[in-house]
Amino acid sequence: MSKRILVVYYSQSGQLENVLTAMLHPLILADTVEVTMLPLRPTEDFVFPWSFWKFFDAFPESVYCDALPNVPFELIDSESFDLIIIGYQPWFLSPSLPISAFMKSDQAKVILKNKPVVTVIACRNMWIEAQKTMKELLLSCEARLIDNVVLSDQSGPLESFITTPRWMLTGKRESFWGLSAAGISDDVIQKSSRFGEAILSGLISNKEVENTPMLTGLGAVCVDPRFIASEKIGKRSFRIWGKLIRLFGKRGSWSRRPVLGIYVLFLITLIVSVVPLNMALQSIIRRLFKGKIDKIIQSIEAPSGK
Repeated sequence: MSKRILVVYYSQSGQLENVLTAMLHPLILADTVEVTMLPLRPTEDFVFPWSFWKFFDAFPESVYCDALPNVPFELIDSESFDLIIIGYQPWFLSPSLPISAFMKSDQAKVILKNKPVVTVIACRNMWIEAQKTMKELLLSCEARLIDNVVLSDQSGPLESFITTPRWMLTGKRESFWGLSAAGISDDVIQKSSRFGEAILSGLISNKEVENTPMLTGLGAVCVDPRFIASEKIGKRSFRIWGKLIRLFGKRGSWSRRPVLGIYVLFLITLIVSVVPLNMALQSIIRRLFKGKIDKIIQSIEAPSGK
Protein backbone atom coordinates (compact mmCIF):
# COMPACT_ATOMS: atom_id res chain seq x y z
CA MET A 1 0.00 0.00 0.00
CA SER A 2 1.38 3.43 -0.94
CA LYS A 3 1.94 6.19 1.60
CA ARG A 4 -0.07 9.41 1.19
CA ILE A 5 1.58 12.81 1.69
CA LEU A 6 -0.27 16.11 1.84
CA VAL A 7 1.77 19.24 1.07
CA VAL A 8 0.14 22.45 2.35
CA TYR A 9 1.82 25.71 1.38
CA TYR A 10 1.52 29.33 0.40
CA SER A 11 4.18 30.79 -1.87
CA GLN A 12 3.77 34.50 -2.56
CA SER A 13 6.92 35.08 -4.65
CA GLY A 14 7.19 31.54 -6.04
CA GLN A 15 10.47 30.79 -4.23
CA LEU A 16 8.92 28.42 -1.68
CA GLU A 17 7.11 26.57 -4.46
CA ASN A 18 10.46 26.07 -6.23
CA VAL A 19 11.93 24.72 -2.98
CA LEU A 20 9.07 22.26 -2.53
CA THR A 21 9.23 21.15 -6.17
CA ALA A 22 12.94 20.32 -5.87
CA MET A 23 12.61 18.74 -2.45
CA LEU A 24 9.61 16.56 -3.36
CA HIS A 25 10.96 15.40 -6.72
CA PRO A 26 12.18 12.00 -5.42
CA LEU A 27 8.81 11.44 -3.70
CA ILE A 28 6.77 12.37 -6.78
CA LEU A 29 8.75 9.87 -8.88
CA ALA A 30 8.33 7.05 -6.36
CA ASP A 31 5.68 4.39 -7.05
CA THR A 32 5.14 3.83 -3.33
CA VAL A 33 4.12 7.41 -2.52
CA GLU A 34 1.10 9.53 -3.47
CA VAL A 35 1.74 13.27 -3.15
CA THR A 36 -1.17 15.73 -2.95
CA MET A 37 -0.28 19.40 -3.35
CA LEU A 38 -2.52 21.95 -1.61
CA PRO A 39 -1.54 25.55 -2.47
CA LEU A 40 -3.54 27.84 -0.20
CA ARG A 41 -5.52 30.65 -1.77
CA PRO A 42 -6.15 33.63 0.51
CA THR A 43 -9.47 35.44 0.13
CA GLU A 44 -7.51 38.69 -0.18
CA ASP A 45 -4.88 38.96 -2.86
CA PHE A 46 -1.33 39.47 -1.53
CA VAL A 47 0.08 40.75 -4.81
CA PHE A 48 3.81 40.29 -5.36
CA PRO A 49 5.80 42.48 -5.36
CA TRP A 50 4.29 44.22 -2.37
CA SER A 51 3.31 47.86 -2.37
CA PHE A 52 5.04 49.78 0.43
CA TRP A 53 1.91 50.42 2.51
CA LYS A 54 0.36 47.00 2.01
CA PHE A 55 3.59 45.35 3.15
CA PHE A 56 3.72 47.20 6.45
CA ASP A 57 -0.06 47.16 6.86
CA ALA A 58 0.14 43.34 7.03
CA PHE A 59 2.51 43.57 10.01
CA PRO A 60 0.12 43.88 13.01
CA GLU A 61 -2.17 41.04 11.91
CA SER A 62 0.81 38.81 10.99
CA VAL A 63 2.27 39.17 14.48
CA TYR A 64 -1.06 38.26 16.10
CA CYS A 65 -1.85 35.49 13.55
CA ASP A 66 -5.15 37.28 12.87
CA ALA A 67 -5.89 36.26 9.29
CA LEU A 68 -9.01 36.20 7.15
CA PRO A 69 -10.08 32.66 6.15
CA ASN A 70 -8.61 31.21 2.96
CA VAL A 71 -10.67 30.16 -0.04
CA PRO A 72 -12.37 26.86 0.95
CA PHE A 73 -10.87 23.65 -0.44
CA GLU A 74 -11.92 20.02 -0.63
CA LEU A 75 -9.78 16.96 0.04
CA ILE A 76 -10.79 13.39 -0.66
CA ASP A 77 -10.41 11.27 2.46
CA SER A 78 -8.63 14.11 4.29
CA GLU A 79 -7.96 12.08 7.45
CA SER A 80 -6.02 9.28 5.76
CA PHE A 81 -2.71 11.04 5.02
CA ASP A 82 0.39 9.39 6.45
CA LEU A 83 2.50 12.57 6.51
CA ILE A 84 1.77 16.29 6.26
CA ILE A 85 4.35 18.75 4.91
CA ILE A 86 3.69 22.44 5.65
CA GLY A 87 5.72 24.97 3.67
CA TYR A 88 5.70 28.58 4.80
CA GLN A 89 7.54 31.88 4.88
CA PRO A 90 7.91 34.03 7.99
CA TRP A 91 6.20 37.41 7.82
CA PHE A 92 7.38 39.76 10.57
CA LEU A 93 8.80 36.86 12.65
CA SER A 94 5.50 34.95 12.38
CA PRO A 95 4.00 32.46 9.92
CA SER A 96 2.52 34.18 6.86
CA LEU A 97 -1.14 35.17 7.11
CA PRO A 98 -2.46 32.46 4.71
CA ILE A 99 -0.63 29.79 6.73
CA SER A 100 -1.96 31.21 10.02
CA ALA A 101 -5.46 31.15 8.54
CA PHE A 102 -5.07 27.48 7.64
CA MET A 103 -3.58 26.50 11.00
CA LYS A 104 -6.48 28.13 12.86
CA SER A 105 -9.17 26.60 10.65
CA ASP A 106 -11.47 23.73 11.60
CA GLN A 107 -10.20 21.80 8.57
CA ALA A 108 -6.63 21.95 9.87
CA LYS A 109 -7.70 20.46 13.18
CA VAL A 110 -9.21 17.50 11.33
CA ILE A 111 -6.36 17.06 8.83
CA LEU A 112 -3.52 17.45 11.32
CA LYS A 113 -4.87 15.61 14.36
CA ASN A 114 -2.39 12.93 15.46
CA LYS A 115 -0.49 13.29 12.18
CA PRO A 116 3.31 13.55 11.77
CA VAL A 117 4.33 16.90 10.28
CA VAL A 118 7.41 18.19 8.49
CA THR A 119 7.71 21.99 8.28
CA VAL A 120 9.66 23.61 5.42
CA ILE A 121 10.73 27.24 5.79
CA ALA A 122 12.10 29.50 3.04
CA CYS A 123 13.26 32.86 4.38
CA ARG A 124 15.81 35.65 4.50
CA ASN A 125 17.52 34.58 7.73
CA MET A 126 15.17 35.09 10.70
CA TRP A 127 12.79 32.19 11.32
CA ILE A 128 13.24 31.08 14.95
CA GLU A 129 10.28 33.00 16.44
CA ALA A 130 8.03 32.06 13.51
CA GLN A 131 8.78 28.37 14.06
CA LYS A 132 8.11 28.79 17.78
CA THR A 133 4.64 30.08 16.87
CA MET A 134 4.19 27.26 14.35
CA LYS A 135 4.97 24.69 17.06
CA GLU A 136 2.26 26.22 19.24
CA LEU A 137 -0.24 26.11 16.35
CA LEU A 138 0.65 22.48 15.61
CA LEU A 139 0.19 21.61 19.28
CA SER A 140 -3.27 23.19 19.25
CA CYS A 141 -4.13 20.91 16.31
CA GLU A 142 -2.70 17.87 18.19
CA ALA A 143 -0.14 17.31 15.40
CA ARG A 144 3.34 15.82 15.87
CA LEU A 145 6.30 17.79 14.49
CA ILE A 146 8.94 15.22 13.46
CA ASP A 147 11.18 17.31 11.18
CA ASN A 148 11.97 20.86 10.13
CA VAL A 149 13.83 22.16 7.06
CA VAL A 150 15.10 25.74 6.84
CA LEU A 151 16.53 27.21 3.64
CA SER A 152 17.66 30.83 3.93
CA ASP A 153 19.30 33.62 1.98
CA GLN A 154 23.04 33.05 1.65
CA SER A 155 24.00 36.73 1.78
CA GLY A 156 25.08 38.42 5.02
CA PRO A 157 22.50 40.00 7.34
CA LEU A 158 23.50 43.59 6.57
CA GLU A 159 23.61 42.90 2.83
CA SER A 160 20.17 41.29 2.86
CA PHE A 161 18.72 44.32 4.68
CA ILE A 162 19.09 46.01 1.29
CA THR A 163 18.56 43.21 -1.23
CA THR A 164 15.50 41.57 0.35
CA PRO A 165 13.34 44.74 0.71
CA ARG A 166 14.30 45.64 -2.87
CA TRP A 167 13.04 42.24 -4.03
CA MET A 168 9.88 42.38 -1.92
CA LEU A 169 8.91 45.89 -3.08
CA THR A 170 10.08 45.84 -6.72
CA GLY A 171 10.30 42.17 -7.72
CA LYS A 172 13.97 42.63 -8.67
CA ARG A 173 16.21 40.00 -7.06
CA GLU A 174 19.31 40.09 -9.27
CA SER A 175 22.66 41.29 -7.89
CA PHE A 176 23.46 45.01 -8.10
CA TRP A 177 26.15 47.40 -6.85
CA GLY A 178 28.30 44.38 -6.03
CA LEU A 179 25.68 42.94 -3.67
CA SER A 180 24.53 39.33 -3.89
CA ALA A 181 21.25 38.34 -5.52
CA ALA A 182 18.33 38.21 -3.11
CA GLY A 183 16.76 34.94 -2.04
CA ILE A 184 17.88 31.34 -1.84
CA SER A 185 20.39 30.29 -4.50
CA ASP A 186 19.34 27.84 -7.22
CA ASP A 187 22.11 25.47 -6.14
CA VAL A 188 20.79 25.28 -2.56
CA ILE A 189 17.25 24.76 -3.85
CA GLN A 190 18.28 21.88 -6.12
CA LYS A 191 20.27 20.21 -3.35
CA SER A 192 17.15 20.14 -1.18
CA SER A 193 16.15 16.98 -3.07
CA ARG A 194 18.25 15.13 -0.46
CA PHE A 195 15.49 15.81 2.05
CA GLY A 196 12.94 14.21 -0.25
CA GLU A 197 15.15 11.16 -0.64
CA ALA A 198 15.50 10.88 3.15
CA ILE A 199 11.74 11.25 3.67
CA LEU A 200 11.12 8.52 1.09
CA SER A 201 13.55 6.23 2.91
CA GLY A 202 11.94 7.13 6.24
CA LEU A 203 8.45 6.33 4.97
CA ILE A 204 9.63 2.93 3.77
CA SER A 205 10.98 2.31 7.30
CA ASN A 206 7.76 3.63 8.92
CA LYS A 207 9.65 6.34 10.79
CA GLU A 208 6.63 8.62 10.61
CA VAL A 209 4.68 6.08 12.66
CA GLU A 210 7.47 5.80 15.22
CA ASN A 211 7.60 9.62 15.58
CA THR A 212 11.26 9.48 14.55
CA PRO A 213 13.04 12.33 12.67
CA MET A 214 13.95 11.42 9.09
CA LEU A 215 16.38 14.25 8.31
CA THR A 216 18.97 13.96 11.07
CA GLY A 217 22.51 14.67 9.89
CA LEU A 218 21.49 16.27 6.57
CA GLY A 219 21.96 19.92 7.56
CA ALA A 220 18.21 20.51 7.59
CA VAL A 221 18.43 23.25 10.22
CA CYS A 222 21.33 25.50 11.13
CA VAL A 223 20.75 28.19 13.75
CA ASP A 224 22.73 31.41 13.51
CA PRO A 225 23.19 32.32 17.21
CA ARG A 226 23.41 36.02 16.33
CA PHE A 227 19.67 36.09 15.70
CA ILE A 228 18.36 34.31 18.80
CA ALA A 229 18.24 37.37 21.06
CA SER A 230 17.54 39.78 18.18
CA GLU A 231 14.42 37.84 17.24
CA LYS A 232 13.16 37.77 20.84
CA ILE A 233 13.60 41.52 21.14
CA GLY A 234 12.05 42.06 17.72
CA LYS A 235 9.01 39.89 18.48
CA ARG A 236 8.30 41.73 21.74
CA SER A 237 8.60 45.06 19.93
CA PHE A 238 6.36 43.83 17.09
CA ARG A 239 3.64 42.79 19.53
CA ILE A 240 3.70 46.17 21.31
CA TRP A 241 3.60 48.16 18.07
CA GLY A 242 1.13 45.75 16.47
CA LYS A 243 -1.31 46.16 19.35
CA LEU A 244 -0.97 49.96 19.17
CA ILE A 245 -1.48 50.13 15.40
CA ARG A 246 -4.58 47.91 15.59
CA LEU A 247 -6.19 50.48 17.88
CA PHE A 248 -6.22 52.95 14.96
CA GLY A 249 -8.29 50.83 12.61
CA LYS A 250 -8.46 47.65 10.60
CA ARG A 251 -6.01 46.59 7.92
CA GLY A 252 -6.44 48.72 4.81
CA SER A 253 -7.87 51.72 6.66
CA TRP A 254 -6.26 55.14 6.18
CA SER A 255 -6.66 55.95 9.87
CA ARG A 256 -3.71 53.80 10.87
CA ARG A 257 -1.29 54.95 8.17
CA PRO A 258 0.21 57.79 10.26
CA VAL A 259 1.05 55.34 13.06
CA LEU A 260 2.45 52.89 10.50
CA GLY A 261 4.66 55.70 9.17
CA ILE A 262 6.00 56.38 12.67
CA TYR A 263 6.61 52.64 13.13
CA VAL A 264 8.59 52.42 9.86
CA LEU A 265 10.87 55.26 11.03
CA PHE A 266 11.29 53.49 14.37
CA LEU A 267 12.10 50.20 12.61
CA ILE A 268 14.74 51.78 10.38
CA THR A 269 16.34 53.44 13.41
CA LEU A 270 16.31 50.10 15.24
CA ILE A 271 17.94 48.27 12.32
CA VAL A 272 20.65 50.87 11.83
CA SER A 273 21.56 51.36 15.48
CA VAL A 274 20.33 48.69 17.91
CA VAL A 275 20.66 45.56 15.75
CA PRO A 276 24.42 45.92 15.00
CA LEU A 277 25.08 46.80 18.65
CA ASN A 278 23.09 43.78 19.84
CA MET A 279 24.97 41.46 17.45
CA ALA A 280 28.30 42.71 18.81
CA LEU A 281 27.07 42.22 22.37
CA GLN A 282 25.81 38.71 21.56
CA SER A 283 29.27 37.79 20.24
CA ILE A 284 30.73 38.54 23.68
CA ILE A 285 27.93 36.72 25.50
CA ARG A 286 28.40 33.61 23.32
CA ARG A 287 32.04 33.40 24.38
CA LEU A 288 31.13 33.69 28.07
CA PHE A 289 28.20 31.26 28.04
CA LYS A 290 29.07 28.95 25.17
CA GLY A 291 27.81 25.74 26.83
CA LYS A 292 24.42 27.18 27.74
CA ILE A 293 23.93 28.78 24.33
CA ASP A 294 24.90 25.55 22.56
CA LYS A 295 22.07 23.79 24.44
CA ILE A 296 19.63 26.52 23.38
CA ILE A 297 20.76 26.11 19.75
CA GLN A 298 20.28 22.34 19.90
CA SER A 299 16.77 22.86 21.28
CA ILE A 300 15.88 25.26 18.44
CA GLU A 301 17.34 22.95 15.79
CA ALA A 302 15.31 20.00 17.07
CA PRO A 303 13.84 17.68 15.97
CA SER A 304 15.91 17.38 12.76
CA GLY A 305 19.13 18.92 14.08
CA LYS A 306 22.08 20.22 12.12
